[in-house]
Amino acid sequence: MIGQSSRAYRLFQIFNCVFLIFLSVICVLPLIHLFAVSLSSTAAAEANKVFLWPVDFTMKSYEFVLGQSAFVKALLISLERVLLGVPINMLLTILVAYPLSKESSELTGRTWYVWLFVFTMLFQGGIIPQYMTMRMLGLLDTIWVLVLHAAVPVFNVVILLNFFRNLPKELQEAALIDGAGHWRIMWRIYVPLSAPSIATVTLFTIVMHWNAWFDGILFMNSPDHYPLQSYLYTVVESMETLVQSSTDLDALLEVSDRTAKAAQLFVGTLPVLLVYPFLQRHFTKGIVLGSVKE
Repeated sequence: MIGQSSRAYRLFQIFNCVFLIFLSVICVLPLIHLFAVSLSSTAAAEANKVFLWPVDFTMKSYEFVLGQSAFVKALLISLERVLLGVPINMLLTILVAYPLSKESSELTGRTWYVWLFVFTMLFQGGIIPQYMTMRMLGLLDTIWVLVLHAAVPVFNVVILLNFFRNLPKELQEAALIDGAGHWRIMWRIYVPLSAPSIATVTLFTIVMHWNAWFDGILFMNSPDHYPLQSYLYTVVESMETLVQSSTDLDALLEVSDRTAKAAQLFVGTLPVLLVYPFLQRHFTKGIVLGSVKE
């Protein structure tokens, strides 16, 4: 019986590994293909000869893309948005999640507050009220409209408050007995012990800011203020923006619509790919093991 159980468990592990490897390959192959196209010649890309390896290797697409002032400016705007937006989002998320993680006896009306936040996640006022609010605040066409219009991501608040609720209550009780207040308990106990959850939420926030494209088109009056994804959207929709902004005719003969788009899309994806490995190790890290002895 034990042998059958062990054999079934090994078969499950093998199947699980094969299945996860298959899913990983499916996710990675399009990115590899995009990278290969960006490094291939115009003739090879237009003839669909490129699969997972560059054909007639060339860096002309990247030279052309990085030589576009509009692309570089959009990239810097997105970097500025992430550097401003992520700390603000995380600070407000923690400040909202901590009190909402308490029991109703500790925070009067706690259940109503939670349902109010959940309601805003399910039902929104719409684009027009949001645009009018940003306009009345005088934030249109500024970097702050991209940062503040979604300063409190409710989904992340729900994730973090549920994580806070699962932390042992004995930790807070011991800290209160020692004279610590809620502010110190939040920053000295809850936040350090919640590193895996905070790392996950931080990654969600980075991806949200980096991949957002519609708010740039909605709130920016000038294409010169578009973040990277909004700029890439206009380029993917039409190559005219890129062609009209270029004065290097020789480069245009060596770079096609397809290779230029591939290079821009890969550069736009690269920062998130570089950030992920630094946060991934927190996902499976133990948090409160041994912190409380029942």
